[in-house]
Amino acid sequence: MTITNDIPFIKMHGLGNDFVVIDARAGSLDLSNAEAAAIANRRTGVGCDQLIVLEPPRDEHADVFMAIRNADGTAAEACGNATRCVASMIMRENTTRHTIIETVAGLLDAETADEKLISVDMGPARLDWRDIPLGKAMDTLHLGIQSGPLSDPVGVNIGNPHAVFFVDDADATDLHTHGPLLEHHALFPERANIGVAQVISQHQIRLRVWERGVGETAACGSGACAAIVAACRRKLTATSADVVLNGGTLAMQWLPDTHVQMTGPVAISFTGVIDRSLLAQG
Repeated sequence: MTITNDIPFIKMHGLGNDFVVIDARAGSLDLSNAEAAAIANRRTGVGCDQLIVLEPPRDEHADVFMAIRNADGTAAEACGNATRCVASMIMRENTTRHTIIETVAGLLDAETADEKLISVDMGPARLDWRDIPLGKAMDTLHLGIQSGPLSDPVGVNIGNPHAVFFVDDADATDLHTHGPLLEHHALFPERANIGVAQVISQHQIRLRVWERGVGETAACGSGACAAIVAACRRKLTATSADVVLNGGTLAMQWLPDTHVQMTGPVAISFTGVIDRSLLAQG
């Protein structure tokens, strides 16, 4: 069955990283990149950093499959804040405190940490140059690229590719100039999310992230995962730390099994219906 009428949605966010969530478990919703971008458009659409489409799970152990589209309509493999939002929906729906979310990056376990917080195991940090992926073989602890004052990043894949640059002052960094240049650097065949991380202490990191296909977001869950892994690899922090993003703080932990645990809040902004005529703009 294909969804042919107007499309209900829920607008959610995790620390200001916002999503339009569409439940297509009862029928298919095959959106082109242009149609997804039309929904994400903040002036003429609903507006979001990512569009999330819920589908029936492919894996028997999962409760739902989560498809992710960036604001420009392109597909993404992982999104930590969206995973927490979807997990909260599914747990509320099933009256449980645990759920398994399936993505193209794998199965993600999530649970209620307390009344207001959701914790997600984002899976293992992948550190080989082929897993980032990079355009050529190199040590992912020191990627030999630079843009202005940003240089020597750490490469991490946490379901999607990240390059983490350590800086003295994250807020003073001109991320809107250097972010898009580095996102499209020839070293990254699938582009990359660009993080600028300032180590405040052994247990706190200030982070801003330029997300591929989106721009700077209020918070980036997978970016926070990449930041704690990169900081630990450089021996700059402990294996658990708070990552302070523009929209708030995520509690992060790089576990002994190389998985990354992320805990943070979720919120529902509003619900609505997308008029089918909007998709004609795509």
